[in-house]
Amino acid sequence: MPDVLEPGARVVFCGINPGRWSARAGAPFANPRNDFWRLLHAAGFTPRLFEPTEAGTLAALGIGLTNAARRTTRGAGELRKADFAGAAERLDEIARTVRPRVLAFVGKAAYNGVYEGRSELGLQERRLGDTALYVLPSTSPANAGVSWDERLRWFCALHDLVG
Repeated sequence: MPDVLEPGARVVFCGINPGRWSARAGAPFANPRNDFWRLLHAAGFTPRLFEPTEAGTLAALGIGLTNAARRTTRGAGELRKADFAGAAERLDEIARTVRPRVLAFVGKAAYNGVYEGRSELGLQERRLGDTALYVLPSTSPANAGVSWDERLRWFCALHDLVG
């Protein structure tokens, strides 16, 4: 799955890894039951609801996309520590070159996989230079225990932070 990264992005969203739907579609967050694109729009990041295949156009809106792990799996539970090898260095490089205000992890598993710890939702103490780190609830259909309203609340708080 190619990254969508342009210097000057306000926010870069970091997913956990490409799922099978995304790999087949060649587009991020492509499972029709994944709420990422709907949340992005509802929180005010995009002027309309985008399709996963339009991911490349997000750069013009100051939005970037990447993944913590590159390997495609059926679910994040299949990922191993080795799948995150080099991810911290790659994200540090993104922070230095793209210089987003915020690097937003879409799911605790993305953040915890990279930094091998436990995180809470929201703004993290760790920073990458001038880039703040923020953890959102996963938008995956496997995260059905977190309501739409709760997910939207975190996306809106991120939007307010990004400005």
